[in-house]
Amino acid sequence: MATSPTGLKRFYLLLGGVAVAGLAVLAFLVVRPASVSIPVDVKVQPSDTAGFRGYVLGSASAPVEVSEYADYQCPSCLHFEEIQFPDVRDRLIQTGRVRWRYRDFPLAQHKFSRVAAHSAACADEQGKFWEQHRAIYVGQPDWSFKRDAAGIFRDYAKQNGLDLGRYDACMQSARYAGRIQASLEEGMKAGVQATPTFLVGGRLYSGVQTYDALKAIIDSLAPPAGR
Repeated sequence: MATSPTGLKRFYLLLGGVAVAGLAVLAFLVVRPASVSIPVDVKVQPSDTAGFRGYVLGSASAPVEVSEYADYQCPSCLHFEEIQFPDVRDRLIQTGRVRWRYRDFPLAQHKFSRVAAHSAACADEQGKFWEQHRAIYVGQPDWSFKRDAAGIFRDYAKQNGLDLGRYDACMQSARYAGRIQASLEEGMKAGVQATPTFLVGGRLYSGVQTYDALKAIIDSLAPPAGR
């Protein structure tokens, strides 16, 4: 039985629609970044630590240095970042009293902590570490329980104005896996056992520290001018 012109038209329209949909799916698969995996327990190379002591805020001449060992997926670290750190930054770091050093200490039970740390490291390549750092912490409730958080970190990178081509290449390379491992090993050698932990004046302070508690420690090591 012959097919009517109307029937043929509908058939070709349907076929064309399927083809367009197929091309759209193919294009998505081609441009979508591959999933990201950051190696654990990698052997640290000299190049991983050469010239890098951590992510630093504050004056090189500040009388006191504070090293924070933290994990992006740690709820207590988020609490410190959100509640206490703004005062620390404004009243201790920006006033020249403290030099702040952020160090990654990814806990084994947090499956996205190394990917988050690597995302921040890739942002650092483009001068956007603190912006990405902040976005990852603030977004912690959104990505902590996802199947794959890397896509969310990429969204943050886009929002922060990063070149996504460079960012994607950096993430796929996992080139900062050794740096992250070196940071973890540094903390373990110092005696860090939980996050957040703060190293100040040669002593470790574990758990969330309030601004007032940190200020008291800083004052004991370097009294403010006028005292």
